[in-house]
Amino acid sequence: MRPAFSWLILAGLFGVSGLGAAPAALAQDVLASPPVDVSVTVYRDPDRNQGGFDLNNLNGFALITETRRVKIAPGQHRLRFEGVADGIEPASAIVTGLPSGVIEKNRDAALLSPSALIDAAEAQQGRVILARTDEATGKVTRVEGRIRSQAANGVVFETPDGVEALRCSGMPETFSFASTGTGLSAQPTLSVLTRTDKTIEAVVQISYLARGFDWAADYTASMAASPGKMDLGAWITLANGNGMSFPNARVQIVAGRLNRQSGEIEPISLGQPLLAQCWPQGSTSDTPDQTYIERAFPLGFNPERFRRYAAAMPAPAAVMKAGAANDARDIIVTGSRLAEQEDLGDLKLYRVPDRTTISSRQSKQVRMIDAKAVPVAKIYEARLYADSDSDFEPLDLILRTKNDKKNELGIPLPSGRVMVFERAGSGAAAQRLLAGETTLRDLAIDEETELRLTGGPDIQARQVNESVDITRTRPALRPIPSVRVSGRTVSAVNRIELSNARPYPVQAEVRIDLDDGQEIARSDVTPGKKNGQPIFKITIPANDTLNIRYQTVQSN
Repeated sequence: MRPAFSWLILAGLFGVSGLGAAPAALAQDVLASPPVDVSVTVYRDPDRNQGGFDLNNLNGFALITETRRVKIAPGQHRLRFEGVADGIEPASAIVTGLPSGVIEKNRDAALLSPSALIDAAEAQQGRVILARTDEATGKVTRVEGRIRSQAANGVVFETPDGVEALRCSGMPETFSFASTGTGLSAQPTLSVLTRTDKTIEAVVQISYLARGFDWAADYTASMAASPGKMDLGAWITLANGNGMSFPNARVQIVAGRLNRQSGEIEPISLGQPLLAQCWPQGSTSDTPDQTYIERAFPLGFNPERFRRYAAAMPAPAAVMKAGAANDARDIIVTGSRLAEQEDLGDLKLYRVPDRTTISSRQSKQVRMIDAKAVPVAKIYEARLYADSDSDFEPLDLILRTKNDKKNELGIPLPSGRVMVFERAGSGAAAQRLLAGETTLRDLAIDEETELRLTGGPDIQARQVNESVDITRTRPALRPIPSVRVSGRTVSAVNRIELSNARPYPVQAEVRIDLDDGQEIARSDVTPGKKNGQPIFKITIPANDTLNIRYQTVQSN
C-alpha cells in the first residue's frame, strides 16, 4: 500500500513558466512595459463620515494616469496593460500615443490562480503534461495526462499508469499545458485592440477612473504656551483598497462635493482556492488519515492583504513601524514638504509635492498644513429657544479665528476631524493632553473658523419664563427701535441666568432661536445678529452670575 500524503496545491504547482509557445493565431498579443511614471488624483467619498477607513468599502475614486512604453510590429495586436487598479472602469479609459488609435477595450477580470488554470485546461480537453519527481531516483519525469474532474476535494488526474489524485506521490509535482490563450494574468489587466502598418516604438499614456480609493483630512489643534494662540496642523490620509500598489507616484487630492453617476462593474476574479486531501491507495475499507488542507491563492497576491477588517484610524502623531509598508494594518506617515493648493474649477486641488507610494490595502498620511501661533479667541456659547424654560446646562466652548494670512492660515481647509490638545501643569510636570474632538467643515479663505467643543460644568446657563407683564417689570426693558410692537402679540419676560465658577472672567455668546415672524422687541442688553438670529455678547465676571432679560413679539 502506498502511504497517504497531503495535497499541497500551491500557485507554483501549475508551472507558469511551462505555459508553452503560443499558437500562430495568438502570436500578436503585445505586453506594454510596467509604468515608468504614475499620477494618482484621489476624489473623496462625498457621503463618508469622519473617522477610520474600511478598506473593503471605500466609496471614493481616483483618476490614474500611467506612462508606459510599447513596441508593436505591423498588423493587428491586442496590447495588454498589466497591473492596473482592480476597480478600473474600462469605459473611462483613454489611451493616447498610439498612431492608429484604439479599436476596442477590454477589462480582463480573471486572474492567474490554481483553480483558474485548471478551468483553462478544459479548453484543450483537460490535456496537460505532469512533471513529477521519482521517489527512488530523484529524477524529474514528464508524463502526458488528462484532468478528469475537479471537485471540492481536489483534482482527479489520469496518466498511462491509471487514475489517481493529484499531488499524492509525496514528491514535488507540477503540470503545464501548451496554450497561452487563457486570458489569465497575475495582475488586473486592461487590453486594447490596435492596428498598425509599420513597426512603432511609442510612449503611451493610459488614464482611467478606478474605485476603491478615498481620502480624509485630520487636524491637530494645540493651545500654545502664549495665551490666545493655537498651533494648527493637518494630515491628509490617503486610502487604497485595491490589490495593486502605485509606487513613486505623483499624488493629488480633490476637495469638494463632486456629483458622479456610475453603475456597477464586474469585480476582479481572484479564483477559488483549491482544497485537497489524500487517501490511502488500498482497500476502500481502510480508514483515511486525518485531512490536511492547504489553501492556494493567485500568483502575485499576498493572502494577508485580502483579509476583511476595518482599519481603525490611529492618532495623526502615529509613528511609522518597521516594515509597515508590507502590513495593511499600519498607516504610513510621511512629513516632508507641505501639500500645495490650487483651484480646480469650483473644487480645490491639493498637490503632494514629493512623490510617494500608495501601497495596496493601506492608508498613508502626508502633511497638509503646519501653522504656528494662530490667534484664537475662546468663546463660551449657549443656544436657547425663545419663550421656553430650560435647566442649567454647560456652555459649549468655541475656538474662533479667521482663515486668512493675517492669522497664519489663508488656504482652503477641507472638512475633517479635529483633535484639540491643552497644556496641563507647569514646568517639568507640564504635558499636552487631549481636551476634546470636533469636526471642521469645508472652509474658504477669509471665512470665520470655529472649533466647537463640549464645555465644562464651571460655566452654565438656564432660561426661565417669568410670566410678568412688561408694564410691571422693573427696571424697565429697553425697546429695540427697529421692531414694531403695536398690533402684535408680546411675550412674557424671559430671563437668562449665566453663572461662571472660574476665577477669571470669560466671554460668552447667547444665541436665541426664533420662529418665523418672531422678533426680540425689548431687552436689557442690546442683541446683535448672526446668521439671521439674535445673539447676546457679554462678559461673565469671575465667580459671579448675571442675568439677561428679553421679550419677543409675534405677528398675529
